[in-house]
Order: sequence, then structure tokens, then C-alpha cells
Amino acid sequence: MSFRTTADYVEDVSPGGGALPPRAWYAVSDAKSLSLNGRWRFRLSATADAEDDTFAEPGHDTGGWAEVTVPGHWVLQGHGAPIYTNHLYPFPVDPPRVPTENPTGDHVRHFDLPADWPADGGAVLRFDGVESCARVWLNGTDLGEFKGSRLPHEFAVGHLLRPAGNVLAVRVHQWSAGSYLEDQDQWWLPGIFRDVTLLHRPAGCVLDFFVHASYDHVSGEGTLRVDSDTDGRVTVPELDLDLATGESATVPVEPWTAETPRLYDGVLATEGERVPLRIGFRTVELSDGLIKVNGKAVLFKGVNRHEWHPERGRALDPETMREDVLLMKRHNINAVRTSHYPPHPAFLDLCDELGLWVIDECDLETHGFTEQGWRDNPVDDDRWTPALLDRAARMVERDKNHPSVVMWSLGNEAGTGRGLTAMAEWIRGRDSSRLIHYEGDIDCRDTDVYSRMYAAHAEVERIGRGLDGGTHKRRALPFIQCEYAHAMGNGPGGLADYQRLFESYERLQGGFVWEWIDHGIRHPELGYAYGGDFGEELHDGNFVCDGLLFPDRTPSPGLAEYKKVIEPVGFDADGPGGTVRITNKQDFADLSALAFEWSYQVEGETAESGSLAVPPLAPGASAEVKLPEPPAPHLDGGETQWTVRAVLAADTAWAPRGHLVAWGQFPVTARQAPAVAATARPVRGADRITLGPAAFDARTGALLSIGAVAVRDLRLDVWRAPTDNDNGASWQDDVRHGPLWRRLGLHRMRHRLDAVEPSGDALTVRTRVAPAAWEFGLATGYRWTSDGTRLKLTVSVVPEGDWTVPLPRLGVRFALPEADEVRWFGGGPGEAYPDTRAASMTGRWRSTVDALQTPYVRPQENGARAGVRWAELGGLRVEGDPEFWLTARRWTTEQLDAARHLADLAPGDAVWVNLDHGQHGIGSQSCGPGPLPRYVLRAEPAEFSFVFTETG
Repeated sequence: MSFRTTADYVEDVSPGGGALPPRAWYAVSDAKSLSLNGRWRFRLSATADAEDDTFAEPGHDTGGWAEVTVPGHWVLQGHGAPIYTNHLYPFPVDPPRVPTENPTGDHVRHFDLPADWPADGGAVLRFDGVESCARVWLNGTDLGEFKGSRLPHEFAVGHLLRPAGNVLAVRVHQWSAGSYLEDQDQWWLPGIFRDVTLLHRPAGCVLDFFVHASYDHVSGEGTLRVDSDTDGRVTVPELDLDLATGESATVPVEPWTAETPRLYDGVLATEGERVPLRIGFRTVELSDGLIKVNGKAVLFKGVNRHEWHPERGRALDPETMREDVLLMKRHNINAVRTSHYPPHPAFLDLCDELGLWVIDECDLETHGFTEQGWRDNPVDDDRWTPALLDRAARMVERDKNHPSVVMWSLGNEAGTGRGLTAMAEWIRGRDSSRLIHYEGDIDCRDTDVYSRMYAAHAEVERIGRGLDGGTHKRRALPFIQCEYAHAMGNGPGGLADYQRLFESYERLQGGFVWEWIDHGIRHPELGYAYGGDFGEELHDGNFVCDGLLFPDRTPSPGLAEYKKVIEPVGFDADGPGGTVRITNKQDFADLSALAFEWSYQVEGETAESGSLAVPPLAPGASAEVKLPEPPAPHLDGGETQWTVRAVLAADTAWAPRGHLVAWGQFPVTARQAPAVAATARPVRGADRITLGPAAFDARTGALLSIGAVAVRDLRLDVWRAPTDNDNGASWQDDVRHGPLWRRLGLHRMRHRLDAVEPSGDALTVRTRVAPAAWEFGLATGYRWTSDGTRLKLTVSVVPEGDWTVPLPRLGVRFALPEADEVRWFGGGPGEAYPDTRAASMTGRWRSTVDALQTPYVRPQENGARAGVRWAELGGLRVEGDPEFWLTARRWTTEQLDAARHLADLAPGDAVWVNLDHGQHGIGSQSCGPGPLPRYVLRAEPAEFSFVFTETG
């Protein structure tokens, strides 16, 4: 065995050597296969050259080695530690050189061939994903090496196999020249993280094949042709087709779309192998300046999806992949951008089966070169072009037979250059049936769509109106937001405002929320770990937790909001007249799959309900539908409303019958504000003032109790634990409110007592609330009145001085000694804020205090319920005038603000309740724009009231 130095292949800019040409991927055939997943022997070295390669020899003793699971990452199995950076390379930028400190994992798998393994023919060893560079031996023979972590590589091994005692050895280096091409916003996780499979290749087997299945929307016919490197026949029994490979046939078909994912089962049969096919007929084109599928423009309601599991990292099992697709479908998502690499191919099978549009993105990102003005960027260096073309080819060849894939993406945040142009030209030459995407191509030289990230609402509208400028070519292209609405922590805000723009301008063909799931790593002490929790010298903190799902795949409030905003049915009513306008917002399917229901609520409780007859509207069509007459006994007294729901009429492949798809609510009679006649008079004692059911401290005017319920520390509150979106991103030039709030001291407001005035029928307490070191403040008055049973608080606030920032919140906060169950009439069931309340359904709800909390991986402001008319908790009933925002938690805002992980939060001896007149909007400034002006909570005069009643 020879000894080779790192420079031989680890730092070589080539994609590697020894692997077979890329080809179409398929999961099963009638040829034998053997999974080599499972437990492998493992040895970790500190450098690439620490050990020689004698470990690959048959008979080498690995008995003292550790074991790891393949697929898997060794750093998640107790060997080393993960590293999270957004775009900075965690090693010196000196392409293609990498550090001497280069964790290297030697993997060994011993296996026997099954007894029925054929003696004739060849065999192929397939690796579906290894990060970042691997060298492979079988039975002591060096097969070659490869880079391209998220792409398949195959080796011919039939001549090397033995019936028993085979030794497969793989040396994996964490860092390589390929690492410079894989600077995606995710954890750096070395290892063999996708399947390893041995495939028998009988004589005359299938090699590469390309399923061409187009659809003519005018004639309703599909044309099928399957090109194959090995001659054979293609049969599709349902279409009565039996064709030679390379031969075309045109027949009437039902087309494939994301809404109607019609697949036809077929078989490609060659002399030596039969491969099942799942064929979807569809045509993708750029026509009239729009992305059209089957002759119709599509609106992407998408997400960016990294592969993630909180314990296994990017080593996903089929059940987890299916769970992702089911969750997307159940939340009205119709599209996925595979950020920023091709996913496990089984995921694309699911997109074909269940129906999702896919932008398939190449395993390419060189974002770290932005730190040096893109100098030495591999994308613009001809030496690297073979590696770029190899990555493009391995993606396209692997995934070309998936009808769900409608665009190829050249990569992400890799600057611009000749390498990208070469990739685009190669892809067009190989597959002209799909469009090409790349966000960084601002002039659209190589692309078919104008794509942007995080464009603010105003700019998106200008683009929709064609006022964005740019090259003539770009102005003629459709626009998508390949990333928008950064779902980091509490948020994203402004989704409904974006969607209104997408639906208003034809050129705007939707977008992809960033992103699908938080990349938190399960940790025994912290809950979920993020950047910096593993001692990284460079890291980007919790920026890796920016998803619509929490790490355990629990949907966040942001996903509930997105589901509502993009729902495929629109509801609109001009007034309480009993007619609702229903619109089918789908691109292809009618409404026949949905059943409609109505309910009539009085004070949030359903009085009557029934089914609603809605015609099976065609895509884009609307109808005025008459609701029943409001039930007569309920017309007078109290707030009333209609709720109309669209649910699945029958079980589907992705959700059961009755699954809620869309809904709308329409008021009938308005709420009447609570009225309290001020009949009780304050009575001053030695140390207390009583007023109706309440007792106050005679010196400070502080509320002490309402009946038997102790209340403490009731006062004006303007602080919230800043959200990730409040804090913004360090590179942004815009005002970032979280840091500014903190600099101005809004987290440490002082409360000066100016007067306690019991007189007439009221107790008035006057204060000034202001931060140390600044001259601005809030003149605040608390006016208490009572009718003997109920207690009313009216708060008046007048800003003083020069307020240059909005308020985080405006309301009162107080502590109750205990509370568990919470009941309220208002928005629910989940949290909402001014620009995240589309999904807040008005009704009567109940929860526990603990369940009100939203478990963001990095603790921050959360849990507010919007539009609350009244709430009951801890022995008190609170009614608002006007409606209010309700928050209740077992720790203070200050404790929430100080916590880095959920494990840092421990329940105290009280429940802290916030009753807010106003909340500042959320926005998505953790990477995108802040809240729109109409959601900004300005410091201006305000007056609001609450009525308290002891519930006994």
C-alpha cells in the first residue's frame, strides 16, 4: 500500500477520480441490492495524514476501534463537535488549501454477499452523500476519491467482490478543496450521512435513462419518450403503451401538477433489468414573461428546506422525509426550494407522489468569499469549472426524471462568474424542459427568472409594476422571492402583506419562506443547542434556528400564520348581510375536493352550524354564496359572527377527511364595551385604601388585592424580551429596534410616584415612567373606580420629550400568586402580534399558563393572544376596553430576556400577566425587512381601560 499526502487529492480542485459517470437514480428494480447501512468501525484522526492506509487491507484488526452508525455524522455520535457558521469559512481562506488540523474519519464495514447474490454480471457501489471528501477501498483495492457532499458517486466493484469477508474502507476528511464550494448556512457535519448501497448490475442492465413526458394543454395529450443507454422497452399499462426506448407516443392523459399529482406507473425493461417508473406528464415553459406549467402561470407558496433532524443531523430516514412533505401539504405549502443542495432523492419521490413544485438546487455556495470582495472566488476561476460542471451534472442526471422538479438552481450565494455560465450552458444542453434559477445573477444573464432575497414590500410592489429597472432581459422575466420572511424566532411578520402583493401583480410568482426547520441539536442540558454551544471559535449563534418548525418538527406559530396566508380558498364579505364571496385561489384544481361548513358564534361560542353549498369553482373563479338567516334568538345582545370553513371532503394521501384547509370570519353585531358605574368611593385607612373589592397601599397607591386575590407590582410596562427580528442582523443599515431600545434603556424604566389622590368616586395615581440617563419619559395616570363588585382601571399615557423610537409594547403588567388554567374570548388558539395575526381565529379558548408559551430555541417575547375581549385566570376576570393583548408566564420579562436556552427558564413564585393596549410589529429583520409602518407602535398619547372581577 502506498502512502499519499493530503495534497494528492484533498486539496485538488478536481471533483475526484475513479467514480462512474452520473446517471438517473432509482430506488428499486428487480436487480439485487444490498444495503451497507448500519454499524461501521470508526477511527478518528486529527489530521488528514495522521494514519497510513493499511486500515483498508483485509485482515486489518479494527477490533479496538469505536463504532458509528452510517448514515450519520461522527460529530453527532461523540467524536468531535459540530460547527455552525452562516457564511464565514471556519478555516483560513487560502483556496484550495485547508488546515493541517483536518479531522479525518476512517470507516470500515465488513460484509458477506447474500446467498442468492448472482454470480454473473457486475456490481456498483453507490454513496449517496459523504461530507466533504472521501477515498474508498474495497478488499484493499483503491477505488478512487470524490468530493461533492450532497451528490451520489458510484464505483464499479463487481470484479472485486467475494462471497464472504468483503472489507469496505472509507476515509472521510472534514475539510477539502470541496469545502470551499459548500459554504452553506448550516452546521459543518462530516461523515457518511446518506445511504451506502451495493447494486448488482446484470448483463444488459439499465444504465442511464431519461423520461421525457410533456403535456399539451390545448389538446389534452401527453407525449412520452424514454431515452436509455441500454435498449429496452417501456410499458405503461394504464395508457396501453408499449414502446421501444427512444420511441415517442402521444396519448390523452391527465397532467401532473402540484395540486393534482397524477402519476402513471410504468416499467423500463432491458435485457437484464426491470425498473419501475412513475411518470408525470407536464410541460414547464417561460411564456408571456411568466413561469407556466401546462399553459398556466403558477404561484409558488413555498419554503426553503434544509435537511435536518435534531439528533441525526442531515441523515434523514424515509419517515422523517415523509413527515416533512405531509406537514407542508397540510399547511397549504405547494413548493420547495432544496436549499442549498439536492436533497436525498427519496424526498423528490415524495414530492412527485404527494405534489410539490421543486426548485432543485446544486450543491454550491462560496458565500465566505464575500468577505474579500469575491476575490479568488472559485466560481470565476477556470481551474474550478470541472468541479462545478461535475456538481451540475450529478444533480441533473440524478433528478431529471422527477416531474416535481420544475427548475434547476445553479447554487446559492456564490457570486458570479464564468463557472456559473458554464453550468447553465451545460444544463440547457442536457435538459431544455426546465427553467434555470440563480439568485445571484442580478442581470439574469444565465437565468430564466428574476430572483431576489428579502426584498422589502415596497420594492416587491415596484417589481410587480415593472418599475424596478435593470436590463431589458430582466424586466421581461417573472419575479420570485427565493428567500423572504425570515422565520427566525418569533415571526415572520408581514406575510399577509407579501401575499397580497403576490396575488395582485401577475409578474410576481410568489416566494419561498426562509426556512422550513430550526437546526437545533438536541442537548441533554440546554434543550436544543445552536452555534457557540460547542466551543466553536467562529459561530453565528442561533441564526441556524430560523425555521417554521421547531427542531422536533412541532409547527411554530409562524407556520400556522403561513398556512392561513396562503390558503387556497379566499373568503370575503362586505358586511353582515349574510353573503360571502368564495374564491378558488388554486392554479389547476377546482373546489370539488372540499366541503364547506358554516357556524354562527355568539360571544365566541357556536350557537348553530351546518353545511354550505358551494359550487366546484374552477381555478380563479368566485361565487357569491348565501349564508342562512342568523338565528333569531341570538340577534340581540352580545357579539356575533359567522365562521366559514373549507375542509377536505374525503381522505387524501396527505390528510384525513375533515382536515381544515381554509377559513374566514365575518362580524354580524359588534361587541359592547364593559361599563362600570362609579358608585363606590375610596376609603383611606391607616396603611390602606379600599375601593369596592380592592385594597391599595395608602402611601404608594399600589394595588394589593382584588377580593381574596393578591395582586402585586401592577404598573405600566413597555419592555419585551427582544425577538430575533427586533434585534435584526449586524450587517443591516436599517434601524434595528432591539439594540436601540436597549441602548436607550427601555429595559430598565424607572417609575417615579408623583401623587396618590383618593377623591370623590376615584383613586388616581400619577407617575412618570422613564429610563435613567435620558430626558424622555411617559407621564402615566392610573384611575381606579368601582361599582362595589367590579374594579375598573383606566390608564392614560402621555409621552414627554423627544421619543425617537417606537415602544416595544404598551400596557400594564402585574403578578398573581398562582394561576394555571386560562380562559379567554378573543384570538387564538396560538400567539399573534400586529403583523402575524392572520391565523388568529376569534372564539372562546382555554389553555394552561405553560401551554401559552411558545418554546423558541432562543427565548424571546412570545405567547401573546390578540384581540382579547375578556380573560379569566388566577381567580380574576379581566375585560378590556378596547380589546387587548394577553400574555401570561411563570417568569418575568427580565428573566426571559436574560435566558439563552429554554433550560435557563425556571418557574418562579408568581404568574406574570401582561395586558397590552399595543404591541410593536414583528417583521423579519433578523435577515429581511422590519415591520411595515402600520405595525409600528409609536409613542403617542393613549388611554385604555380594564375591568377586573373576582371569579371566586
